Amino acid sequence: MKTPSHPFVAGTPSCAGTSSNIASAREYFEMYRDVVPLIPYSVVDEIIEELLHRYEQGKAVFLFGNGGSAALASHIACDLGKGTLFNGNPRTRFRVLALTDNVPLMTAWANDSSYERIFAEQLQNLVSPGDVAFAISGSGNSPNVLAGLQVSRAAGAVTVGLTGFQGGKMKTLCDYCVVVPSNNMQIIEDFHLSVAHAMFSVIRTRISEAEHSGVLARASSSH
Repeated sequence: MKTPSHPFVAGTPSCAGTSSNIASAREYFEMYRDVVPLIPYSVVDEIIEELLHRYEQGKAVFLFGNGGSAALASHIACDLGKGTLFNGNPRTRFRVLALTDNVPLMTAWANDSSYERIFAEQLQNLVSPGDVAFAISGSGNSPNVLAGLQVSRAAGAVTVGLTGFQGGKMKTLCDYCVVVPSNNMQIIEDFHLSVAHAMFSVIRTRISEAEHSGVLARASSSH
């Protein structure tokens, strides 16, 4: 498993899906066909390998974002934390946490310090070298997301990003960054979910195969 020496960033000089005035449902969905060929699939695969590697090492994954990205952070944490279980008790469980789920703590930091620190301060308590900080931001410029990535990099964590437009400031703070090539926020958020589900689907398959192989190996050794 290689460790990246530079950010993996994907984007295009001109983004697809830029229409802001959508007149019909068909018009909206037709924008998908412009974006699908430009998704950086190789970068998504790199992130999958990194997540599996950190999973095998027992490292933690911390997810964070605002608004729709906050909801996706919780969604990914649910998929990885529960959806990768087979027979209820695999050899290793994903250590995954959405920083967006602790509402009292987020509001305490926002009230007593600033909203820009709601993720950074949580990560100061939790993140360790080799963990994964998984940031989600449609614009790539959310100050609290950037602050969380900065703390994570300083702690020696692997930084992963999902963003859109041209990547924003986030892309320079990420070891791996998937930039959805669109200037339409709704399309970007749609594809963020699709990328997350693609990652989860492959990770689940790989863990299932490993569990099945382990079961067979243990059964063979018992005879």
